[in-house]
Amino acid sequence: MLRFQSLTNQKKYVFSEFILGFVLLTLIFPVDLQAQNSSIPHPDDVIGFEVGSDFHLATYKQSIEYFKKLDAASDLVEMRETGKTSEGRTWYYVLISSKENLGKIDHYKEISQKLAHPKGMSREEAKNLAVEGKAIVDLSGGLHASEVAGAQHIITLAHQIVTEADTKKFKPILDNVILVLWPSLNPDGQDIIVNWYMSNVGTHYETARTPWLYQKYVGHDNNRDAYMLNMLESRVVGRTWREWEPNVIHVHHQSSPFPTRIWLPPFAEPIAPQTPPIVAREVNMIGMAMAQELETEGLPGAVHMGKGFDAWYPGYIDYLPVMQNIPSFWTETALYRYATPYFYTIRDFPEHRKDLRVESLYNSPWKGGWWRLSDAMQYMQTASIAVLDYSAKYKETLLFNKYQAAVTTIEKYKNEAPYAYIIPQKQRDPVRPVELLKRLAFNGVKISQLDQPMEYSGVTYPKGTWVIPMDQEFAEMARQVLDVQVYPDLRESPDGPLEQPYDAAGWTLPFQMEVDVVTGTIPLTDVFREALIPVEGNPLNTTDDEEQDLNKTDFAPGAGFDTNKVAAGIKPMSGTLRGNGSTLWLDPAQNNIFRVLGEAIKNGYSIGYNSDTKKYGVRGVSRSKINQWIKEYAIHASMGSGYGDSKVKSRIGLYRPWTASMDMGWTRWLLDNFGIPYASVRDMDFKSNNLKDRFDVIVMASEWPGSIENGLEPGSAPPEYAGGLGELGIRNLNAFVEQGGTLITLNRSSDFAINALHLPVKNVVDKVGRAKFFTGGSIVQVETNPSHPVMAGMLQKSNVFVYNSPVFSTEEGFEGEVLAKYQKKGSPLMSGFLVGEEYMNGNAVALDVNHGKGHVLLFGYQPQWRGQSMGTFRTLFNALLYANDMPNVDREVSEDWLFIQSNLDKDKSNNKDVDPNKK
Repeated sequence: MLRFQSLTNQKKYVFSEFILGFVLLTLIFPVDLQAQNSSIPHPDDVIGFEVGSDFHLATYKQSIEYFKKLDAASDLVEMRETGKTSEGRTWYYVLISSKENLGKIDHYKEISQKLAHPKGMSREEAKNLAVEGKAIVDLSGGLHASEVAGAQHIITLAHQIVTEADTKKFKPILDNVILVLWPSLNPDGQDIIVNWYMSNVGTHYETARTPWLYQKYVGHDNNRDAYMLNMLESRVVGRTWREWEPNVIHVHHQSSPFPTRIWLPPFAEPIAPQTPPIVAREVNMIGMAMAQELETEGLPGAVHMGKGFDAWYPGYIDYLPVMQNIPSFWTETALYRYATPYFYTIRDFPEHRKDLRVESLYNSPWKGGWWRLSDAMQYMQTASIAVLDYSAKYKETLLFNKYQAAVTTIEKYKNEAPYAYIIPQKQRDPVRPVELLKRLAFNGVKISQLDQPMEYSGVTYPKGTWVIPMDQEFAEMARQVLDVQVYPDLRESPDGPLEQPYDAAGWTLPFQMEVDVVTGTIPLTDVFREALIPVEGNPLNTTDDEEQDLNKTDFAPGAGFDTNKVAAGIKPMSGTLRGNGSTLWLDPAQNNIFRVLGEAIKNGYSIGYNSDTKKYGVRGVSRSKINQWIKEYAIHASMGSGYGDSKVKSRIGLYRPWTASMDMGWTRWLLDNFGIPYASVRDMDFKSNNLKDRFDVIVMASEWPGSIENGLEPGSAPPEYAGGLGELGIRNLNAFVEQGGTLITLNRSSDFAINALHLPVKNVVDKVGRAKFFTGGSIVQVETNPSHPVMAGMLQKSNVFVYNSPVFSTEEGFEGEVLAKYQKKGSPLMSGFLVGEEYMNGNAVALDVNHGKGHVLLFGYQPQWRGQSMGTFRTLFNALLYANDMPNVDREVSEDWLFIQSNLDKDKSNNKDVDPNKK
């Protein structure tokens, strides 16, 4: 039939063939793309179920299995090992970008480093590098492992990016962004939570909380360790970020303030005063970009600011990088419990949200309905893609602003104080400044030392003095932890409710760590600068062996901080040993002597205590071993005769409730890192009346009194984890003390001891509301008892960290001793926030209460708070050794330290029949 067509029809036929051919060609490409994508593994096929489905969670092992297959199948993915976790898991992150970018990855990393550290770089050079470079975006979830959607969405996010790589949405992202994607920011915790949940799915305990922390030591506080870097995981992440110097860091959390579905920056007030303005602006813009994308995708319920998530405390791993000129932030997506769905009705909503009122920063109120793991993952994935999209579109701005923030900081401190921080080598504890400076160095702060004696502001500092010149790019990070914090009073009226900090209000490290740091208030002279030599050491090239302690001077185990070249060069003054004799005498002013005592206890050496010199004596040790201790721990000690007036030997029990508190975890961490032997004591151990046969000392970390007594409510957890001490346990604990045992209670646990053991002590702020008394997680100054062994090594006026802490007065029948007390007038606040100083004035901070033949040591502060309060570690260690015959040594005790009568109690007599020379 075609041969009968006219010429016109023939032309139509040819055109039709062209169109058909074009259509066929266009069909071939998707077919080829489909063939290509068919080689990309689907998460569900690898993991064995639909990721994000109800009642299912992928473990870290399953996630890594998927990413390894994704890496093998795609040239857009490169998997890298970055270290080990606390439980020994191999930790990975994944690079995702275009094939071309990954082929030049070291070049783009170098550009990032140059812009982050722009010494000598011109503005024009920075602009050129911003054009040439790529935005490095760090994305993660699962830091808080019970917030399960974060680590799950990372899997589906990676799959979507790779399979849609050539789409209009993702091609510009892959061309302009290098994504550093963490399958989990807490691998140990992910497996802990997933294994617990999956073992309970379909049972009565499906949504029960875990009876242990989701990190070896600190659980939720893994996001409170950014500047201290006490946890191995914190150091791994920090080291990785210093390698890449990302342009954006986004960490996913749960949960948003109910009933909102996702909380996004801008942050609530207040924010950290050292926040670089240009970086804060970028964080705010990215927050709004995420909100816009959520609305575009029809996902309501995004909210900003509010009264919860402030950015005051720099310990957050997802906010400290702001002080390193990185737009860094977290988001909070709604969570029910694990992967169990829940249907919300308006009846579940709080009253102020039931009207579904549209607000300026909550434009599309969520109306309720089902909420599933898949919903949370969808919100997270949309937010993640929005961050990537923003970073691709504004790549040059992000890169240039990193340079600009660094230069602005450098110029700022050329022209205003503090011009420098000066840290003398010679301190009461010569290792303590090393502990401080290594952490700063690991976080990127540059440190120098004087190569000759130099005068500054009327004082001559010796050779070796450490100096932190503040005209450097990460100066704000240094200042944020070295300066005094003054938390703002944000009440709308003098009588209005307090706007209280989301976390700590004050953390000044020189105060907590008992380190003398001089703030430079005048510019450094050229002569002074010429005498400064940048600190550098030989960094360790491996972090594989985290078990072997490669540098015992600081108590960070394994590689510690010495993978950083500046930190590796920070060394204390050498230890010294003076005198002759058979007894090694150790001064508790130095923290590392307790590491020596830990070794001595484990090896069965004889230990004594001299109440006159307030020193510990160790006998029976070879001179070679003593010399090893002096060298390894950099301690100053002496040899002498005698033994002291009491023998030191404690069998220590650490109470570990199934409510699994972080303060207990920090206590374990401290004892483990100092090598102090102890045994765990569970609730069931208190059911038998043989505690005194097993222990000399039992320590309770800060726990709510009701939690100690009652534990997890029966029915809320499997029976083996439910309940607390109960009446029987309390009776047996009381018998333990009355028979001669020592009970140590930290902070809130002291209220439990007062009530359960009927101690003649009152917590004067027990019933006082927060509007009248609030410490805000702050540092306060106290006076310490100069003669009591628990306070050995403390300064007469010392700083302690208080956080919802009790304040003590003694009552009729009290026998014992005051360990520390507040001043009689004025505010004891050193850093942070305090309301109600009158409740503290003249009252006790810590007490030694006689109870039968034993003692209860009540601490109204946290001596081991997050591993930061190194200036008070010794009080906990001393307390752990305060057992057997040590409390019975005759000491002269001033009447001022025998009891405390509350200034607020006007009805009681001020007279007590006491003998000031008898304990």
